[in-house]
Amino acid sequence: KIYLPEDSVIADNFAADANTKVVASDNIPDGWMGLDIGSKAIQVYSDVIKLSKTVLWNGPMGVFEMEAFSKGTFTAAQAVADATTDGAYTLIGGGDSVSAINKAGVAEKVSFVSTGGGAMLEFLEGKELPGIEAIES
Repeated sequence: KIYLPEDSVIADNFAADANTKVVASDNIPDGWMGLDIGSKAIQVYSDVIKLSKTVLWNGPMGVFEMEAFSKGTFTAAQAVADATTDGAYTLIGGGDSVSAINKAGVAEKVSFVSTGGGAMLEFLEGKELPGIEAIES
């Protein structure tokens, strides 16, 4: 099942000191951009992760490099680490996601980390990867 964020933290420009507000994700005004998930989405995602036996995470929730837009990503990272402790298999893929879990301090608390996000997704889809194909030949 795919969960889309109900609410988003939006900003009037791409800067740490931008004006921000939280709105419904389907109601982002012109000239504003969604830079993190909102508190409702954070709660839903945390609840879903907690109940999951397997978690595949590819891509941060927001612009975690800026403190004002990091809460969604860091809360999700902690939820994934907690799910791993509770017995879930957790797979983190992609350079940005790996950077986020490292910055959140939970990289050692997940099951598997892959820096190749796109390649990881293609592998899971069953597509042939040139590097793997060369090794197997």
